[in-house]
Amino acid sequence: MIGARAPAPGAALDEAALAAAVAPVVGAGVLAATPQDATWHAEGDVWLHTRMALEALVALPAYAAATPAARALLFAAVLLHDVGKPATTRVDADGRITSRGHSAHGERLVRAALYQAGAPFALREHLCALVRSHQVPFFGVELAPAEAARRAIRLALVTRNDWLATVAAADALGRRTADPADRARLVDHCALWREVAAEAGCLDGPRPFADAHSRAVYLDDERGTRAPEVPAFDDTVAEAVILSGLPAAGKSAWLAARPELAVVSLDGLRAELDVDPADGQGAVVAAARERAREHLRAGRPFAWDATTLGRDLRRALVGLCRDYRFRAHIVYCEVPAAEQRRRNRARPVGRAVPERALARMLDRWSVPSPDEAHAVTYVVGDGGSSDAAAGSADLSWPPAG
Repeated sequence: MIGARAPAPGAALDEAALAAAVAPVVGAGVLAATPQDATWHAEGDVWLHTRMALEALVALPAYAAATPAARALLFAAVLLHDVGKPATTRVDADGRITSRGHSAHGERLVRAALYQAGAPFALREHLCALVRSHQVPFFGVELAPAEAARRAIRLALVTRNDWLATVAAADALGRRTADPADRARLVDHCALWREVAAEAGCLDGPRPFADAHSRAVYLDDERGTRAPEVPAFDDTVAEAVILSGLPAAGKSAWLAARPELAVVSLDGLRAELDVDPADGQGAVVAAARERAREHLRAGRPFAWDATTLGRDLRRALVGLCRDYRFRAHIVYCEVPAAEQRRRNRARPVGRAVPERALARMLDRWSVPSPDEAHAVTYVVGDGGSSDAAAGSADLSWPPAG
């Protein structure tokens, strides 16, 4: 089981147990049938590489020094780091094997599978962050210093950079390359990433900022001209709440406790415009954006009530708010998968989301990260918080500052 007790440092690994552990996400046979480019993976298929990376992990001093909870997380992250490759592996016109996008696809697979399996929220989201970003240390040290620091600071909001460097080091060591110098360079880059994160003040936790506005302004500074320690003048005029979460996850209940907020509801607009949820939603979204602009122009706090599951959609809404000098506050709601299904089935006739539609939502679902807005609130479980689901102080999510 993913997240269960990890092997002791230096322990021999049981291949059958590894295959059973990865099965909820993707079959070991599928990984074994997925080839890799010989330049970077001369050892062969993805499953062989995964086992070699796990053997490298348990031999690392960082693994031996980790707490039992952190070891379990690191072991699961290395086990899952390449689960996105079977769906993304292609042979280019020149005969090279590529798997572009496998990290992001792997994140989605891990989130959906572990949600359905009932894994704790905090463990799942740390794993998703590590899977999505496991290659960052390989190239992150080659970025301009200001951009590398900002990347490390952003990553520290969703997982620990020392853990990320450990996962990447296992990935680098658990392979053979056509040129041995390439493997050695990857290993060196993992050690250098620790230095980048340490210098940025975010090796084993988030970097502190003067306030949320200063953090948001720093992370948005693509030119790299701002220093993270400098407070930013707050010229915002009001706050917009952007709700996010699967259907029947508790968004309406959260809103019901705040009747003072004006609401832009996509469900309400669908009824108003007589648009079926299965039809094109362009007119509904356009009308919702115009309603939001009315509140923004008036400087009036409001809430955007929709599933808002994708990063790109949230980014567009947050950008719209910032254009009007509004603070964006994302409120993410989640209940266990079984409870979500029960609530969805209990909805009035015509309001339950069909299973096929829900499956499509899970394919594009991402949990908002703290860097997406001025504030992100996580309402997880029966009115609890993400920390309540952690099961360990090591694994609180977002990481504790």
